[in-house]
Amino acid sequence: MKTKISFLITLIAFSVEYVIAQTPCKEIVGYYPNWQWYDRSKLVNPQSIDYSKYTILNYCFMKLETDGTISLTDPWADDNLLNGLPDWQNGGYLPNTSIIELAHNSGVKVLPSIGGWTLSSNFPSVAADSMKRATFAQACVDLIQQYDFDGIDLDWEYPGYIPHSGTPMDKSNFNLLLQAVRTAIDNYGLSVGKTMQLTAAVGASESHMDEIDWPVVEQYLDIINLMSYDFFGAFSSITNHNAPLYQSAQGDPSFNVDSAVTKLVNQYGVNPNKITVGVAFYGRSSKTSGTPNIFVPTTGAVDDVTFSDDAGSPLYYNILNKLNLFSQHWDSQAQVPFLTGNNSLQTFVSYDNEQSISEKAQFIVNRNLRGAIIWEITGDYLETFPGSGVISGTPLVNTINSIFCGTTNLPIITEDELSYNIFPNPATDKFTIRFNSNNKSLPVKIEIRNVFGSIIEERNLNDNRDLVFNNSKLSSGNYLINIIFENKQTVKKIISLIK
Repeated sequence: MKTKISFLITLIAFSVEYVIAQTPCKEIVGYYPNWQWYDRSKLVNPQSIDYSKYTILNYCFMKLETDGTISLTDPWADDNLLNGLPDWQNGGYLPNTSIIELAHNSGVKVLPSIGGWTLSSNFPSVAADSMKRATFAQACVDLIQQYDFDGIDLDWEYPGYIPHSGTPMDKSNFNLLLQAVRTAIDNYGLSVGKTMQLTAAVGASESHMDEIDWPVVEQYLDIINLMSYDFFGAFSSITNHNAPLYQSAQGDPSFNVDSAVTKLVNQYGVNPNKITVGVAFYGRSSKTSGTPNIFVPTTGAVDDVTFSDDAGSPLYYNILNKLNLFSQHWDSQAQVPFLTGNNSLQTFVSYDNEQSISEKAQFIVNRNLRGAIIWEITGDYLETFPGSGVISGTPLVNTINSIFCGTTNLPIITEDELSYNIFPNPATDKFTIRFNSNNKSLPVKIEIRNVFGSIIEERNLNDNRDLVFNNSKLSSGNYLINIIFENKQTVKKIISLIK
């Protein structure tokens, strides 16, 4: 009897510029903070997230308590996001309204992130105590079981960091903590027939890297999420980049993505395929004592007037909304943009745009790294106009996908040049690509490729406007429909789920 296969076909046009022919689409880990559920009248919520853009979502943050237990940080938001919308008529929750259910429907894993910058001070004491480690490991299992998570993400910021109660013993105790959690969640996974993920966010500066026993830590982790941002900001004496890809002309030469990755791989011998590089969907502002520019003195303050919504660290969409107040610049050495205030606005802003995100995604491909982590996904959800409540696109993560998941180096087809639909959505036994009658000419070549770039099926369309594909040739997983027309191409991403 044939296995029944259903498709969730996400109609996403990638702006394909770079492509992968021999390597798979890479990991895209997106952080979703529970407090952002409230932002912009709950614009980015479980129902509006485009799950096809990510492979893992890290739900943040959970708090590690002093006794090793784990607590929620916003019970109301967490209940709505993790359990789903309340069913006020019948009680309980409405089906397929939680972030976990909807992510799983699209083949995306969800991990709870425990810790974070403001919630890391209890890690040293818990990691140092065998009883508390055991309590924490069991609390991780309980958390996974309660919400159907796919593993655990630890955000201890950072082992050995004195302002967060760090001690010299954190280095060895981190090993013990990871071992306890790894054993506990793997045993639980075996009992339910599910492979569990254990990941950790790690600092990108040399001082933080040196506090980790990498040969031991690496063996316990599936993914190492490198937080390669926050290198410079208003806390720096001169203006500089939040997340430079390469060394800036001034400042600490190790404060950049390239240096951090090189140190992890070359000095510590970390497997590149376990490293995901942090990309920032936000920026950092700095008030300057004089005319704003790169490498000029700061006052030590952020601009929380221009960027009051984000307390001076604006998300990408808020930066776009304020571009008229600034002049735009590109640092060809660091490969990132920056803004300087116009007229009397003495503000410098470091941020990432589509061009710098493209450079970072290509860097990840070139260095054979695992993929990217995004802090955080809501910054990329643009509205048709501010306050409209209608999402118009996600250009930054689209750019990452275009680098990670493309298939040829042909230029992109515009909708005016070739208009078509893929339906039904979702599909069960077959799906159809229908080319609209206003297209000027055919033929069209269609390829279905797996994420390794291999062609699963190849068809040509000459006269008929419909092309029907039998789903039985595809197993569960991600696929790309590559449509080639007049030496141009467009790519649609599809997800096959076995039901």
